Amino acid sequence: MDPILMSMEDAETITSSPVIGRYLGVAVGVPVAAVELGDHDGAEIARRLSRLPLVTVGVGSSADHAWDIRCEDPQPIFEGVLANPIAAVTAAQVLRGAEHRSVHDALLVESLAYATLQSGPEFAAWLETQGRRVRDNDDPRIQVHEHAERVDVILDRPRLFNLVDAQMRDELIDVFRVLAERPDLAIGLSGAGPSFCAGGDPAEFGTVADPATAHTIRSTANLGAYIHRVAERVTARVHGLCIGAGVEMMAFCNRVQAHPETWFRLPEILMGLLPGVGGTVSIPARIGRHRTLEWLLQDTMVDSDMALEWGLVDSIGEFETDPAEV
Repeated sequence: MDPILMSMEDAETITSSPVIGRYLGVAVGVPVAAVELGDHDGAEIARRLSRLPLVTVGVGSSADHAWDIRCEDPQPIFEGVLANPIAAVTAAQVLRGAEHRSVHDALLVESLAYATLQSGPEFAAWLETQGRRVRDNDDPRIQVHEHAERVDVILDRPRLFNLVDAQMRDELIDVFRVLAERPDLAIGLSGAGPSFCAGGDPAEFGTVADPATAHTIRSTANLGAYIHRVAERVTARVHGLCIGAGVEMMAFCNRVQAHPETWFRLPEILMGLLPGVGGTVSIPARIGRHRTLEWLLQDTMVDSDMALEWGLVDSIGEFETDPAEV
């Protein structure tokens, strides 16, 4: 796999070809194409390239919104794409159209793409590097405390940094389904122990029989969809590690308060996947699709200050992380 960096003149020639797919695209070994724009915005070239399965990069401050990535230095993007090109290109394609879809339709597309990648070679290669952990016990995964005008929902697997497994997902869906019928209640979402949520539980990755079944489960029990239904009433308070599914969940919420010592990360591309708990919808709604893809490709650890600057969180402040004090 090789990236390609083109001048405007070369890009005009190549993208005007009726057989452009023979030269560009992940299927022919070119998963990312960047164009040095100069004073141009490259809008038409970006639109032509967006019909192909590749990540498009507009190099220069004038780059049009149609590019997947807009930056001054494409090299970090090249490295991120080449780490897992199929996942990178699929993420770009899903994010490219998400802003024009309803939340329901966008979540459906995300689920289909996620299931496809689960059957791919990049996810299989990542899975081979993972150790095997015995599935945790069946203790309740969340706490729910109702007060006069508020319900606090607390992720409660502190020993495992509140990793989301199927049981936690189902318990959260049950609670949010009920809360959708209680419009009088404000909702708090937080995590017990040292972290809000360190992502999906690796012990369950690759355990569903086949990708088609995984999609039918996800499209029936999509946690992001249930949080979205009550999102305007939810305030998330995050601390410690907020990774993958943790970021996806909190981004749906109307308000997000971050403890000063919070770290955010999206590692899905390095796993050969893309966000699968609604993150291709919730995260771009807060920080835009370009920054979302750039973050996914570079797998950067983001601190609270940067998250606030981006708009990923709404405020930074100290708060109790002990559920007994919530």
